[in-house]
Amino acid sequence: MAPLFTVPISSTGGSIVCTNPSAAPEHATIYVLTFSSPPDNRLTPIFIDAMLLALDIIEHRYPKGVVVTTSGIVKFYSNGLDLDIVAQTEGFLENWLWRLFRRFLTYPMPTVCLLNGHAFAGGFMLAMYHDYRIMNPDRGFVCVNELEFGVPLQTPMMSIFREKLTPTTFRNVVLEAHRFGGRAALQAGIVDAVGGAQEALALIQERKLQTKAATGIYGTMKEEMYSRVLSGLDDHEGNLKWRENVETTNESVKKRGLQAVQEFEKNGKAKL
Repeated sequence: MAPLFTVPISSTGGSIVCTNPSAAPEHATIYVLTFSSPPDNRLTPIFIDAMLLALDIIEHRYPKGVVVTTSGIVKFYSNGLDLDIVAQTEGFLENWLWRLFRRFLTYPMPTVCLLNGHAFAGGFMLAMYHDYRIMNPDRGFVCVNELEFGVPLQTPMMSIFREKLTPTTFRNVVLEAHRFGGRAALQAGIVDAVGGAQEALALIQERKLQTKAATGIYGTMKEEMYSRVLSGLDDHEGNLKWRENVETTNESVKKRGLQAVQEFEKNGKAKL
């Protein structure tokens, strides 16, 4: 299939290529965005700008339908953020990452994430911000592994899992950094099916997703459905203030606890 359009990812020599699954008329409103940004599709500012542009082109230049995202790199859907670039980029979260998450959360057409390989951390979050997920049953894991290297998750990173997963799965994702293969992810309710492109097409056709955006309120319905997540994405300063208040309370709790321990030790570890 000849591409409908291509958006370059200049920082890595990669690109996002938009195609239809086939030349069949029934596939004309299924838009497959295949991204390749070596080596592992990190969510950098330039990658995010390219993805946002691709979504804008589909919305404003093509008939309403369904958007499928997948990776042209066999091993990875996305390996998440590049922490060095994040540290060097002022306002990365609110000016890039939250915008990307918000766009998928409220996109005015159904979105399907076709997970061909690993989706770690931010890559897993991006997958969760899609409406539907299909995962390779034999290759790749989804995992939020920030616990393992000491990076706390901010509100928009947490809230999408809280909204879409059961409490037990949410706990296992966040507090155990559990790695889910395709079949385990299906059993846990993280993905809607296992398979590849054919299974993604089957899901689209079985659920009649190509017609869902026709009335023009699909995005509005999602805004109402996920209002709590949307509020977190739109209130970056409020999220930081909430964290600051929590940390202040934590310091008070820690101080009182330490004083209690010191008093206990001072009194010769007498019974409380």
